[in-house]
Amino acid sequence: MRVAQLAPLAESVPPQLYGGTERVVSWLTEELVRRGHEVTLFATGNSSTDAELAPVWPRALRLSQPQVDPTIAQTVALEVFARRATDFDVLHCHSDWLHLPILSRLGVPFLTTLHGRLDLPGLPRLIETFPQAPFVSISDDQRKPLPSARWAGTVYHGFPADLLRPSFEPGHYLAFLGRLSPEKGPEVAINIARAAGMPLRIAAKVPRQGRRYFKETLEPIIDGKQIQLTGEVDESTKQEFLAGASALLFPIDWPEPFGLVMIEAMACGTPVIAFRHGSVPEVIEEGVSGFVVDDEVGAVDATRRIEELDRRRVREAFERRFTVSMMTEAYLKLYHDLPTLTSA
Repeated sequence: MRVAQLAPLAESVPPQLYGGTERVVSWLTEELVRRGHEVTLFATGNSSTDAELAPVWPRALRLSQPQVDPTIAQTVALEVFARRATDFDVLHCHSDWLHLPILSRLGVPFLTTLHGRLDLPGLPRLIETFPQAPFVSISDDQRKPLPSARWAGTVYHGFPADLLRPSFEPGHYLAFLGRLSPEKGPEVAINIARAAGMPLRIAAKVPRQGRRYFKETLEPIIDGKQIQLTGEVDESTKQEFLAGASALLFPIDWPEPFGLVMIEAMACGTPVIAFRHGSVPEVIEEGVSGFVVDDEVGAVDATRRIEELDRRRVREAFERRFTVSMMTEAYLKLYHDLPTLTSA
């Protein structure tokens, strides 16, 4: 098939550091190429791919200087994308919804994977405006705010099985990997580690918008001994960080659409202790790949039960459900079904 992938512009594809959506787009694109499909990746010019790269903006926006208004970059990107739309059998968009007015008029089958939270004001009105536009969710829970959307399917994220290697030795610390923002739960993770009497290592960036939260709430309780901030990790350092942990703490307080870090930990053989929000019960198999808990007390109790879990079974749970091969197969089925879906 001739497939176009439209990526977000915040990061390159793949990203240098942070960027979950861009990593997923990269994994999918490379697997499609490996299977012999003709793929064009519409992304920032500092992206890297075995597909044809169509640069829609010179560099990733997040760290670019001077800062560019994202709407300007996205407008240029959509024009580049639309000019070539009829060259493809399928257009696959990962950039929310700004493309809908254009692609709805071009007559080329397209679908949109929604990677973010959907409980946002105004989104129901948007869905009503584009009733024929097909969407893909990354968990069933993600769909709940928009039950009337034209859902083509749910496709869980997946990545190459050999990207992260498992460790079957017991870990030596609790791990937190994610954005340092209240909804991700770093303060809660610190509370859990302290109550459990276990060391905690935090691998994260300090977001520009969250510096005050970090300075006022987190920095005073990160002592550099029991609680350590190790900084942002890349693909090479993430392996060691996750594989060396006894468990990943995922104490979120928001409707997480998927939670890529959960399956990254699983790939390393590291179980996950996660709060029961969003996609968590879909991703974690209770008592197999981790524990799903309701509060800090439950999480502390779960840290004392980690040895009940077999790290080999944690890795097997990843291989059984969350590889790039499985994700690509699911998307290919949707690509083939698109003409029927959009004509219904």
